[in-house]
Amino acid sequence: MRERAATKIVPMELRVGDRFTDEAGEWKIIRPPFTTAAGKNVHASVRKIGQPRLTELRTWNAHERVTVKRVSAEEGKR
Repeated sequence: MRERAATKIVPMELRVGDRFTDEAGEWKIIRPPFTTAAGKNVHASVRKIGQPRLTELRTWNAHERVTVKRVSAEEGKR
């Protein structure tokens, strides 16, 4: 698996396969993001790494920056 260096992006730039870490652990984006409130809020479904049954819907303000690690395009297809 080839991971790129961590990068900060706005939530609408999240892609399936991106990973991020918060106080609860490491998470993986499992569905493309979508917006609500006239584009002010961004939501994405995530799955906890190491606990595949644990999924959540995460919400960010559209202008926030999220630090993510992206896997190579080849790895993302698996």
